[in-house]
Amino acid sequence: MAFSTNQNFIFVLFLFFFILKTSASLTNHSSPDGLLPFARKHVIIINKLVTRATLIVHCTNKGEDLGVIRLNPLDRFDFRFRVNLRKTTTYTCSFEWPGNTATFDIFRADRDDNPSGKYGVCSECIWSIYEPAPCRDRRDGGQPQCFPWAS
Repeated sequence: MAFSTNQNFIFVLFLFFFILKTSASLTNHSSPDGLLPFARKHVIIINKLVTRATLIVHCTNKGEDLGVIRLNPLDRFDFRFRVNLRKTTTYTCSFEWPGNTATFDIFRADRDDNPSGKYGVCSECIWSIYEPAPCRDRRDGGQPQCFPWAS
């Protein structure tokens, strides 16, 4: 029985996605995030300032301004987006609390959507904001990954 060109294409496409899904499940990632373009992301920012001060957050991307958000202690702010095709998506946030102003790239595709990178892939990137540093919480309950402020 001979397959038509169209049937061959569908079979090859199915095989590609099957192999991709199977190989992604063999790694320490539960989904193909970081492998496919336009991966869905969910960023959550939690005010965990030890001083229990109100945190003012302002996040932007090249063409998007998420506005100024006031977070009381333990309040959270979240947003969703897709990583661009070139995997250059970056969201930068400024953080303000009494006597302090700091900035940080709350999402950077090369850091947060890189399966071979030091920090792995997060599809739900949960950030706890402390005075000394922003820390990305781990879903497995392990030690959070803390990063220096950009300024």
